[in-house]
Amino acid sequence: MSRTVSSWILSSARNSVVLQGKGRLYSICIPNRNKIKWKLVFSKTHLYPAGSCSLDNTFSLKKAFRHTSTEEEHFSFQLSPSQINDILRAGELSHKILDLNGKNANSVLRFESNQLASNTPIEDRRSAATCLQTKGMMFGVFDGHAGSACAQAVSERLLHYIAVSLMSRQTLEEIELAVECMKPVLPILQWHKHPNDVEYREITSQYFENLRVYWQHLLDLDTEPGFSLEEAMICAFKRLDSDISLEVQAPQENELMRNIALQVAFSGATACVAHIDGVHLHVANTGDCRAILGVHEEDGTWSTLPLTRDHNAFDEFEIRRLKREHPRSEEKTLFVNDRLLGILMPSRAFGDVQLKWSKELQHSVLENSCDVEALNIYQYVPPNYHTPPYLTAEPEVTYHKLRSKDKFLVIASDGLWEMLSNEKVVKLIAGHLTELNVQKPQLAFEKPVNLGYMHSLLLQRKNRAIASLDQNIATHLIRHAIGSNEYGEVDQEKLAAMLTLPEDLARMYRDDITVTVVYFNSETIENYYRNN
Repeated sequence: MSRTVSSWILSSARNSVVLQGKGRLYSICIPNRNKIKWKLVFSKTHLYPAGSCSLDNTFSLKKAFRHTSTEEEHFSFQLSPSQINDILRAGELSHKILDLNGKNANSVLRFESNQLASNTPIEDRRSAATCLQTKGMMFGVFDGHAGSACAQAVSERLLHYIAVSLMSRQTLEEIELAVECMKPVLPILQWHKHPNDVEYREITSQYFENLRVYWQHLLDLDTEPGFSLEEAMICAFKRLDSDISLEVQAPQENELMRNIALQVAFSGATACVAHIDGVHLHVANTGDCRAILGVHEEDGTWSTLPLTRDHNAFDEFEIRRLKREHPRSEEKTLFVNDRLLGILMPSRAFGDVQLKWSKELQHSVLENSCDVEALNIYQYVPPNYHTPPYLTAEPEVTYHKLRSKDKFLVIASDGLWEMLSNEKVVKLIAGHLTELNVQKPQLAFEKPVNLGYMHSLLLQRKNRAIASLDQNIATHLIRHAIGSNEYGEVDQEKLAAMLTLPEDLARMYRDDITVTVVYFNSETIENYYRNN
């Protein structure tokens, strides 16, 4: 991005004619307004009623260099390389699976993740956990809209619902007995979190009670064996969304908990969750997050294997599904301007009860739960709203049996896919792996190893400047997503401009971006096929 283009961004934001929307000003000079998922009162009006709990300060990525408004007098797009790195790397998370006695039986080698905010606060969330009572690991990316509340709740709860769905009857009975006897409960998940990841601590006990009601329901089913993995994921998605809906309808004496329940139910979130157990990979997707595999073919080339479909107005299957579920008289109003009912980009999501409940239920809940100010925020009936529900959280589940040539899995919110194609993402990761291997010194120790030899290895590593490359692949992808020029190269000036865009303009040019890359252990996968 040249200085001319950088100046154009600022001057167009300050001087352009604006169109008055419902709660947001839409500038006619912005090239792609379709990136904005919601165009309701939620955008400009504060989503949280006075006195309620807000998530505004719970995920604070580096903001020291970001402007708050295009009206600032001293406005600059300039950032030093170190400042750029500080911002890009603030949300980095990585975890390597322990190799016990040189025998790592886990098909996951390691994972690397990162986030970059466009909204303030960021509306994306992510989760990663190891299942302790069942087998496997789970990774999730959650893209919130109309606020971060729903994505926050789903990121905390969904993996627990999936894990419980997979438990044997005996394990569920042991956990229920422990709760009844007020004894410590067996841990269900081992979380792998970033220090900035937060929880709704004030409502954790209610979340646990509703999870308990769910496993009690599973025990009442009296079925053994339980769900298949696909059934477990579908059931968990649908049950959590049902609980989110019921929690806001239940009477709450605590004002804080009532406000959180309202925020969660009336905002929304898409979700993409992968469960990996040995060579068995299941991906459940609701909405427009996306998962792909990077495949290293025998001839040395790389290919892409999509594992999800984007659930939106551009997907023929989704259009046909919704037309089947609603009268023919509504065919022309189901999707308006490529949005569900003219409002929402994804056609599947958690929360968003204003697209699921009847008008009467919405009115009843809001009348009983809200003061006048909150009522003005939440009370909105979309046009052509005749036969709800129009939205579902039911996921599509894809199964893939991992092969040794499947090298990595990428799960990301649509903020990445709007900027980079599937093929470009795989190409960037493959190139990054090659570059890391080239720069990485071969640590073939001579015997005996002495301090002088170790010192020479350290100098060798330093001289090859390995530290100059993004060690976290998710950071590498985000850097290219927002900073690449027309030749596919990172333009430092464009990168700086995109990172310093003020809060009132950033969302017009880029969305929140969340990326998790999971690397597979090819040796473990090969051993599986060798032994079976």
